Amino acid sequence: MKKIIALALALVMALSLVACGGGGEETKAPEGDKTIKVAAIETAYGSQVWADVAAAFETETGIKVELTTDKNLEDVLSGPMQNGEYPDVVHLALGRPAGLTEQLIKANQLHDLTNMLATTIPGESTTPAEKIIPGFTATSATNPYGDGKTYMAPMFYSPCGLFYNAKLFESKGWAVPTTWDEMWALGDLAAAEGIALFTYPTAGYYDAFMYALMNAIGGPEFFNAITNYEEGAWDSENGQTLLSILDKLATYTHKDTPAQANNQDFTKNQQMPMDGRALFMPNGTWITGEMADYAATLGDTFAWGMTAVPGAGNAPCSFCWIEQAWIPAQAEHIAEAEQFVAFLYSDKAAEIFAAAGAAQPITGIADGMEGEQKMFYSIYDNGATSALGGFAAFAEIPGVDTSNTFFAPIDSLVSGTMTIAEYADLVKTNSALMRENLLG
Repeated sequence: MKKIIALALALVMALSLVACGGGGEETKAPEGDKTIKVAAIETAYGSQVWADVAAAFETETGIKVELTTDKNLEDVLSGPMQNGEYPDVVHLALGRPAGLTEQLIKANQLHDLTNMLATTIPGESTTPAEKIIPGFTATSATNPYGDGKTYMAPMFYSPCGLFYNAKLFESKGWAVPTTWDEMWALGDLAAAEGIALFTYPTAGYYDAFMYALMNAIGGPEFFNAITNYEEGAWDSENGQTLLSILDKLATYTHKDTPAQANNQDFTKNQQMPMDGRALFMPNGTWITGEMADYAATLGDTFAWGMTAVPGAGNAPCSFCWIEQAWIPAQAEHIAEAEQFVAFLYSDKAAEIFAAAGAAQPITGIADGMEGEQKMFYSIYDNGATSALGGFAAFAEIPGVDTSNTFFAPIDSLVSGTMTIAEYADLVKTNSALMRENLLG
């Protein structure tokens, strides 16, 4: 009997060692036949980049990936999600017209990624938190509720600014403005030659522009006051400066801009600074890839230049645009989804993304850049301050959102169908509603 008991105990101990990984090298727990669903917006970086990252993840973990990419991802996801069918991982940024990411934020339907940031990246010994550039997981663009928790992983980042034709400036002998007084003076010079000072692809591009402008006027304090809907922010001295610049800039904007500021014709606006019909256009570093074919037709008459939004009391500022990846709270495979999001910060994934022109917010990512990209990503080395984040999240308000409150009306300002006083009334009225319905 004692021998039988001893044998039984030995067997139990042996099984325990196997279960705990003892008595030998550490091994990965088998994943079985797990398949996660990943949905990613197709942008200028293309869809193949996601297929390559998914394949690398499958090789590293054994977890299969069912990938969906589409330029209009919201149209693909909305129906199934309304029926309770959610992807496990979604790459879809804030600020898109359909506002799908914002809808899930307002419904508290995003999974908390804070623990994911501290987990080991598959195939590496580091964590996402150790690799992500400091500050990128401490803004409203990743922590929408202001509770210290990260619900959206910062993805591709791009310094945003005012893009221009450097060859045109060189041929005219014009200096790039660093203040708004210099900006208006240059606008008058250009107007005398039939060139508009400003254009924009669509009014939605005013988000990064206005975020930088707020900082260029009153620094982070003013930016936070506006984006957190503080009472009196728009009536303050800085608020009046912001309204004054928006009003004056509308008169310096190319008259054809609003009619072309849509999903079908926005590239016509993007061509304006390239061929000398306007000087400056707000955009991000992805513009070079998006307009590469047109740039090739211009020969030696064109070269990209980029500058920060001019100062108006504070230093010039460049807003840093980041895209986001997130896990729906109702995802079926949360643990595996967290592994995939962590893998997005691996050296392997970063290499794949970089080859497509997409920069992960990983320390040292820009060291190997050359040419235009090196110029763009060094904007913060040339006297510009940086800005991150956006408007604070608020509960659903029928008929009220940030895009149609702060940015879309710019078309009406430029076309002359809305006055700056009417714009001010709109932003102040809706800011009060947003303040009353803040989440967190």
